Amino acid sequence: MKTTINRIFAVLFAATLLIGCDATRNASNKQKGTVIGATGGAVLGGVVGNQVGEGNTALGAIIGGVVGGAAGAYIGDRMDKQAQRIEEEIPGAEVERVGEGINVTFDETSGVYFATDKYNIEGQSREALLKLANIFKEYPKTNILVEGHTDSTGSDAYNLTLSKNRAQAVTNFLVNQGITAGRIDTKWYGESQPKYDNSTVEGRSKNRRVELAIVANEELKEEAKRNAEN
Repeated sequence: MKTTINRIFAVLFAATLLIGCDATRNASNKQKGTVIGATGGAVLGGVVGNQVGEGNTALGAIIGGVVGGAAGAYIGDRMDKQAQRIEEEIPGAEVERVGEGINVTFDETSGVYFATDKYNIEGQSREALLKLANIFKEYPKTNILVEGHTDSTGSDAYNLTLSKNRAQAVTNFLVNQGITAGRIDTKWYGESQPKYDNSTVEGRSKNRRVELAIVANEELKEEAKRNAEN
């Protein structure tokens, strides 16, 4: 499991310097939730979330919604367990624990595969999403952001539609497996948010992806706050 937030560390560190604290330097994910709360809470989360969201909205959603403090540590502990379950059940998925949430990426080599120009969920993709749905049922106090992305092959309009169809296919599948629709927010970005180099075959393959952000819902946030007060 990737237990650090290397891709956003520079932004996070700069933000903490602005408020006079570098205590996140060697903190664990769970501890980062506490430190962020102690040094600015949702304000810092918003700063980092806005910056990260420019290039990766899933990570931006996670960091931007940070609770922080002891409540953040409580949430982080539960996210640790859920991330571990995802890694155990879907070993091909790229799972990152980020602050108080989880970022999961499925591309053509990691669990959820879409054939060229297609958005049907079949075979290995179906098996992976079935396992994911069962994990979401085990942790009902989380919300899920589903994002569709493509590579740069084809027109902007075509890729936007394709990413929409793929993201909605994943959302519809999860809902059909019993995940409450109100837990899921579905977005699509076509080719506008690449994470890898579209000039290479490998990069294009990785950019054809569905990305998920898993965050605490309001019930879990309130539970965490109550626990922190005791």
